[in-house]
Amino acid sequence: MATGRNHRPATRSRGIPEATVARLPLYLRALTALSERSVPTVSSEELAAAAGVNSAKLRKDFSYLGSYGTRGVGYDVEYLVYQISRELGLTQDWPVVIVGIGNLGAALANYGGFASRGFRVAALIDADPAMAGRPVAGIPVQHTDELEKIIAENGVSIGVIATPAGAAQQVSERLIAAGVTSILNFAPTVLQVPEGVDVRKVDLSIELQILAFHEQRKAGEEAAAEAAAGAVLPPAARRGADGATNNRKGPDGDVPAVMPA
Repeated sequence: MATGRNHRPATRSRGIPEATVARLPLYLRALTALSERSVPTVSSEELAAAAGVNSAKLRKDFSYLGSYGTRGVGYDVEYLVYQISRELGLTQDWPVVIVGIGNLGAALANYGGFASRGFRVAALIDADPAMAGRPVAGIPVQHTDELEKIIAENGVSIGVIATPAGAAQQVSERLIAAGVTSILNFAPTVLQVPEGVDVRKVDLSIELQILAFHEQRKAGEEAAAEAAAGAVLPPAARRGADGATNNRKGPDGDVPAVMPA
């Protein structure tokens, strides 16, 4: 079985933009769901909606893959699944090591989606001697002293860091020195890595803070809209809205807004 050691995805050599590469997994997820429902073809509009992008962008992205669909028919779902999987390098086995088996690392180890997407958890590694030998997701945890040996024996080129922030940089340096060239970093810190090493950072707190910003902005916009709506009412109407008597001035002084019959 081939491993990821000497096989790199073809996206860079084919000149596919990074923004397009970032969207390919979205398309693949939507297509996989269609495939599981035995849907044979899909239009660009339907697939774009399922992936959360606009259809023009989707068609442009697929043009980089050499896939243009068939007018009046759409795209062949199974073929696109294969084509995108091949482009992402998911038609081969990618052994992965997870370093840091705390709550997050254990949750990642138990994630069932790795195998179906071309990834195999080759080893779980932790610095705590008390964790050594303890099975997590059916895989015995190994001590960090074995890290270099594990990477060499399994041909690992992808490492996942789920350690505390203070340990992440040193772990990344050891992974890289042992031959890892791609890192998925869950530690809340920015890693300094040499050129040629790809790092993807996942920081849940940052994502939540961004959502909080949007919620605050929406609340501010709603408050501003309500204030603007009140400002455009005439003074008499505003007084009436506040429960005050709605009077108006007549030539002889105050005149009730509603005259008696």
